[in-house]
Amino acid sequence: MFCIDLLLGHIEKSIPAETLIFFMTNSDYLLKAAIKKLTEKLNEILVEKIEEATNIAQDAPQILKKEFDSLKESIIEEASRMEKAENTQENESTNTYQDSKIKKALNEIEGINKQIDLLNKTINNQIK
Repeated sequence: MFCIDLLLGHIEKSIPAETLIFFMTNSDYLLKAAIKKLTEKLNEILVEKIEEATNIAQDAPQILKKEFDSLKESIIEEASRMEKAENTQENESTNTYQDSKIKKALNEIEGINKQIDLLNKTINNQIK
C-alpha cells in the first residue's frame, strides 16, 4: 500500500509532466484512478485491522487472567474430587477389613454358642 504510493510517486517524478499528460489516455487515467482508490481502500482496511489488533492486545491480559483463574479453579475442584474418591476407597477397604473381622468374630461366637448348646444338651441328658 505504502509501496504503491511510492511507486506512483516515483513514476510521476521520473516522467516530466508534459510527457505524462501527452501520453496518458483514458485507460491510463482509469488505471491510475483504480490504483489510487485500491491504495486508499487497502490503507483504510490496514488501519482498521491495526485498531482491532490493538483492542485485542489490550484485552488479552484480562482474557488470559480469566482463563487462568478458570483453569486454576477446575484443577482445584478435580484435586478435591480425586481426594474424596481416594478417601472413599480407603474407607471402603478399611470397612471391608473391619467387616471381615466382625464376620470372623461372629462366626467364632456362633461356634461357641453351638458348643454351649451341645454342652447344655449333654448336661440335660445326663440329668434326666
